[in-house]
Formats: sequence, C-alpha cells, structure tokens
Amino acid sequence: MDLTGLTTAQVAERRQKGQGNDIKLATSRTFSSIIKTNVFNPINVVLYAIGLGMLLVKDYRSAAATLGLVLFNATVGIIQEVRAKRKLDEIALLARAKVTVRRDNQEQQVDPAELVLGDLLIIRAGDQIPVDGTIVGAGKIEVDESALTGESDLVPKNPGDEVLSGSFCVTGETEVEAIRVGEDSFANNLTKNAREYKVEVTPLQREVNRLLRILLLIVLFFSIILVLGLFVLELPFGAWLQIMAVIAGSVSAGLLTLITLNYSWGAVRIGQKGGLVQQLNGIESLSNVTVLCTDKTGTLTANKIQYEDVYPVQLEKSELERLLADFAVSASSANKTSQAIIDKLGGEQRPLTDEVPFSSARKWSALAYADGGVYVLGALEMLQEHVAVPDDVRQKVSEWSERGLRVLIFARNETAVSLHDTEDVPVLPPLTLLGAVSFSDELRPHLQETISAFTEDGVKLKVISGDNPQTVAALARQAGLAGDVRAVSGPELARMSEGEFKQTAVDATVFGRITPQQKEALVSALREAGEYVAMIGDGVNDVLSLKKANMGIAMESGSSATRNVAAMVLLGDSFEAMPPALKEGTRIVNSIQNILKLFMTTVFALLLLIIGIAMLGLGFPFTALQNTLLSFFARGAPPFVLALTAVTIRQRANLTQNIIHFTLPASFTIFLFGLLLYTGVLFVANQGVLNVEITPEMIAALEKTLGQEAGSMTPEQFSSAFTLLAAQTSLTTFFVFAGIILMVFAEPPFKWFAGGAPYHGRNWLVVLAAAALFIGYLVIMSMPRLRAFFALIPLTTPFYIAIALLTIVWAIAQRTIWRGHWLEHFLDMDDAS
Repeated sequence: MDLTGLTTAQVAERRQKGQGNDIKLATSRTFSSIIKTNVFNPINVVLYAIGLGMLLVKDYRSAAATLGLVLFNATVGIIQEVRAKRKLDEIALLARAKVTVRRDNQEQQVDPAELVLGDLLIIRAGDQIPVDGTIVGAGKIEVDESALTGESDLVPKNPGDEVLSGSFCVTGETEVEAIRVGEDSFANNLTKNAREYKVEVTPLQREVNRLLRILLLIVLFFSIILVLGLFVLELPFGAWLQIMAVIAGSVSAGLLTLITLNYSWGAVRIGQKGGLVQQLNGIESLSNVTVLCTDKTGTLTANKIQYEDVYPVQLEKSELERLLADFAVSASSANKTSQAIIDKLGGEQRPLTDEVPFSSARKWSALAYADGGVYVLGALEMLQEHVAVPDDVRQKVSEWSERGLRVLIFARNETAVSLHDTEDVPVLPPLTLLGAVSFSDELRPHLQETISAFTEDGVKLKVISGDNPQTVAALARQAGLAGDVRAVSGPELARMSEGEFKQTAVDATVFGRITPQQKEALVSALREAGEYVAMIGDGVNDVLSLKKANMGIAMESGSSATRNVAAMVLLGDSFEAMPPALKEGTRIVNSIQNILKLFMTTVFALLLLIIGIAMLGLGFPFTALQNTLLSFFARGAPPFVLALTAVTIRQRANLTQNIIHFTLPASFTIFLFGLLLYTGVLFVANQGVLNVEITPEMIAALEKTLGQEAGSMTPEQFSSAFTLLAAQTSLTTFFVFAGIILMVFAEPPFKWFAGGAPYHGRNWLVVLAAAALFIGYLVIMSMPRLRAFFALIPLTTPFYIAIALLTIVWAIAQRTIWRGHWLEHFLDMDDAS
C-alpha cells in the first residue's frame, strides 16, 4: 500500500460523503441533560401539576408563587450549569489528545473527530487507537484490548492484522489504515447503548442519595394520606392543592441544583489552576483520599531522562558506549531511555532480523542483528536469570540507585539470531554481561508542596514504579517523603502469599520493579483494606491501576489511554493544581454538608409541624404562598450563602454524624417552639386580643387562598380563617427567623455561635447575608401589597415582640443543647460527638 497517506482533497471529499469520524467526546453534561434535570425532574413535575390545578380553581397567586419559584430555581440552575459547562468544555478542548496521521506524505497532529475513512494513522506506544483499522506498516505492535474484552493480556499485532478502536498500543510502532470510523467503529457500537458517564460514586454522594430517597418516601407517605383525605374528609380541592404544594415543595429541586453547582464551580476553579476535571465528582472524591499512590517516571519525575555513565565489564568504556548507542538507534521505535542514549552518544543504525520492544511487564527490550548477535537492555532484577552478574556490578548498581539514578544492565549473546519461539512468544538466550548503564531524571516542580499538603491532611503516600526499589526510595526521600521508607520489589511480592501481599500493600511505602498487573493488585489490596485510593500515572502501564483506584489522575503528556480513564488530568504536567484541588474538594464536602444540614433541619421541622398541628386538629401550618417565602428565606438563600462561605478545613464528622448532632436537635426544637407559638396565637386570637382592621382586600385574598368563591364566606367562617391566618403568619415569621439563624449556626462568624458547628474564624459574609435576609422579610411584612400577596396579615406590636423574644430564647436553648451534646448523651452515642 502507498504509505504517503491521503491528500487534502481526498480528506475533504470523504468528509463530504459522510465518511468522517464524527464522534462526540463527552467532556461534561449535555445541554439537554442540564435542561431535563433542572426543569423536568420528578419533584418539579409534581409542582407543575399542582400549579396547573391552582390555575383551574382560579387561585392565580398561589399558582404564580408555586410555579414561579420552581422556574426561578430551574433558570438559575440552567444558567450556572451552562456557564460551567462552557468553561469546562473550553479547557477540555485544549487538553484533548491528538492523533498522528500522514497526509500529503507529511505527519500531522489532528483531532480524532477530523479523521476520515482511509486515513493513515501513525500508532506508537501509549497511543489509544481511535478507529478500527488494518496494520499496513512493517512494524509490529502489542495492544491492550482490556477495555473491549476485559482481558488484560497483551495481544501481538503483525502487518495485515486488524486493530480495534478502544484498544491501545503498549509496545512498538506501525502504520494503520482506518477501515471503520464514527458510528461504524467497534468501540462506538459496543458502547452505543451504554451510559455516557460511568463514575464512581463518592461516600458523600451515597449519603446524599440515601437522604433524598428517605425524603421522597416521606413525601409519598404524606401524599397518599392527602389523597385519602381529599375523598374521605371531603377536603376542598383548593385547600388540598395548597397542602400538596407545601409538602411537595419541601423537597425542593433547588437542593439538587445547588449540589450540582458546587461540583461545577469546583471543576471550573481547578480548571483555571491547571487541573482538567473529567468527572464532576472528581474534586470531591480527592478530599476523601486516605492513600495517594503515584508512579515515578513521568509522574514524580519530569521524564527528562539524561544519560549519566556506564560501568563496563571486560571491555573498554568507549566500546561499551558504541554498542549501546548502536542498540538505541537501531530500535524500530524510540522511548525516553533510548532517546537519552542517542542524544548523548549518537550511534550507527544496523539492520535487524528480530526485535522485542520494551514493555512495562517485561522491563527489557532486545534486538537481533542481521549480521549476528542478540543484545538486551533492561532491569537487573528481570534479567539476572539469563546473565551472571558479578558482585562489583551489583555494588555499583546499588550505589547508583541510592543516589536516585535509574540503572539498567546491557548484555549480549554473540551467536543467537532470534528472540521468539515457534509460537511467537519472546524468549531470551543465555547472555553475557557487558556492563551497567545509569540515567538521571529531575523531580517535577511543585512536587514537594503537593506531598506536604497531602501528608498534612493525613494522607499516606506510596510510590509504585517499575524502577529499582532503591532508586525509587531515594527519589521519594528527595521529594519530601518523611519517616521510615520501606521498599519492596515486584519479585518479592510475586513470592508472597495472598495474605502477605495484602499486608505488605498496607505497610510498605515504596514498591519497585512492579508490573502493571501488580500495580492493579496493590491498589485493589489497599481498597479491600478500607482505604480510599487515588492513583497518579502517565504511561500505559498505569492504566489498569488508574481504573482500579477510587480516583485516577493522569499527566497531560502521558499516554492518551491513561488520560481517557482518569477522573482528572494535570495540565502542563504540573502538580501546582493538586494542593488547591485538595482544598477545593474539602470545601465542596463542607459546603454540601452545610447545605444538607440546613435543608434537612427545615424539612424535618416542617413535617413535624404538619403532623403535630394535624394531630391537634388545628388546621395546616402554612399555605402554598407562605411556603414560597420559606423556600427562599429558610431553604433557598441560606444554603446558597453556605455554599459560598464553606471552609477548606477537613472536618471529622461525616454527614450522618452531622445529622445526629445538628439536624435532629434543631428540627425538634423548631417544632416545639413553633407549635407553642402556633397554638398560643390561636388561643390569644380567639380571645379577641388580635385587634386588626379587616379590609375587603384581605377578605378577598383569604377567600382565594382557601379556594372559596368570592363573597361566599360568612363572618364566622372569616373569623375562624383569619385566626388561622394569624397563627400561620406568626409561625411563618418564626420559621424564617429560625432558618436565617440556623445559617449563622452552621458557619459560625463568631465564637459565641459555635456549638452546632466548629468556629473557623470571622465570616462577615454570613453576617451580612443574615442581615439582608432579615431586612428583606421585614420589608415584605411592612408592605401591604406584598404581605397580602403571600397570604400574611399584619400583627400587633406585642405579637412581633413575642416572636422576636421566642426566637432569641430558641437560639440560646439550641446553642446549649448542641454544646452539651444532649441528644448524643440521651441516645448513649457519646462517641459520635
């Protein structure tokens, strides 16, 4: 076949014919998914139906309030998520892996979506194969098809063989002609009906999902009772709609929007600092990490390998360097090690009859020359069964390794001519040692700051590498890994029992001469031990371990296969984004916990009030219009403020412990104080103490609120309804005040407010937000039109003073309960505190 590739005109013609690799690379949620989640989630659909029912009974104000709040939350959520999506897509586009093709007889880097049928791809070690193709070049490669078949064994591919999209090249280099692209490719057909996102759920997400399911069950329970009440108790349809709106609205869709926005904002912030988040929960996942595993070459080090020196055995140094240079330049494909030799020593290319490219599993490469002789370069540990290594060489290898140098040995067999057996499996003949070779590398910038940030946060670090254990341990110490560094080699692990292997995975710090399968097994053992594992890698040898880890992190310059399986990619190969990402993850966890603490408290208190007041036969605590105020002042704005002010200090308590300590006592006290206020106002109002001027507008508004015909209410009915409205207004006011104060307790701006949550320093934003919310509610109460719109009535001054005093007493009592851990002591759960 002609290996000059397609011409520019041929590419344009095939694209016009629809023969392009038109694929959509998932970098974030789609626009349709964002709109569907925000507008048509189950809770919103129920509220739409309730709003429609209100329109049918001509209760336009309640309908406007119910539907307006839902649409407001949906609009804000869509705008914020779309903004975050666009920023994430921009960052992802810049970092997307390119494909090397030959067109017009020149190599070019193109986006995978720009490929067309018949394109000539240059596939090298580490490249993911983006389309189905046939090998048309002379080179041989080994590919990993585990993503397609589940089998991790390397599959040799020779000229004429077919390669499938979704696999990746591990060794070798060759040319591949694209024979199936776009929707016709194997990988696209395999995943056509699969989920677009497959991410590991974090512990916090599991807790959140569990709580939301509980809330939905509670709402379902109340809904069933209300449906029965509609028919058995003959509730007016308008009143039934009011009650349904309050209960359904308690599980606000704004909660899900706020949680999603937390993830999106975090991803955008880290993207601006050099970390591409490919899974939205990746940043939060990082805050859960207890063990951080990292590769060495290309990860801890910059992969700027330089040739240092040789230690010859029974030949001159110049002769050893000449043979070494010829070996490096004669290989069909160069890696960082061979390129370092070529850059320093040059070399003369010699014709080959056979070759075994370097792989992480073998840890050696070999050439068979046409004029005779086999030469091998690789790790001492992997070659010592084939070659005798004198003590002086072992001592030199140990000396270099302790300095952090990478060390290989070079050996030959002068008579052998082949490197494969009859089944094409690589085999080595007996070898004669020629010498040892050393290479240096430099640590990546910002590495020490990253290690320090994680160790200060209580995260254990482990280095897992294919290099010599002594070399890895020396570099780990240079990078700032403190304490007793215990190093273990891959061959040692291979001789261990399963139990010993798992214990060593937990106890050891440095692992050297590790195969990709052993890396995966180490990560798996750590997870089985209860650790939350993050893995940082760059090469194809890291793919298995990145997929096995709770969170995979890849370097931008690493292989495309590694980047594709990672939850986060470090742009520019810089660790600079890691410490901010760790803090951002902690901030997200704290933010979501604060949001849920506040949300669950107000929801539980509301449901308790509904049950308590219903059991006393005293009506219903709120109308749909009043619930709109609660949705904003108690369940909407305060959580939003807490999302903005969350600290980056890791807290000991998980969400369940927070629910026990913060939510349950607060919801119970709000219920008790609210019930006391509600019944007290009903009693006082029935005694005629509430002296308020009744206007026709108030009567009309009350009739609409209750779903009554205009002018149909008798004076007795109106008096009873007005008394109920007075109690509801008082309870709404107290509930709003309590919700605002809960925000202050959840993120204490001063030490006095600590108890429900720890004090982390002055936080004036919380103070200003609380003041603004108080003023906003008082403005509504002071303006007759607004007050009437939300079905509130004016109260006399003594009532306002009583509500204010009751709120203060509640706040002091609640602070005392939190600080004394009363609930934990009562439940004999002192450890939870």
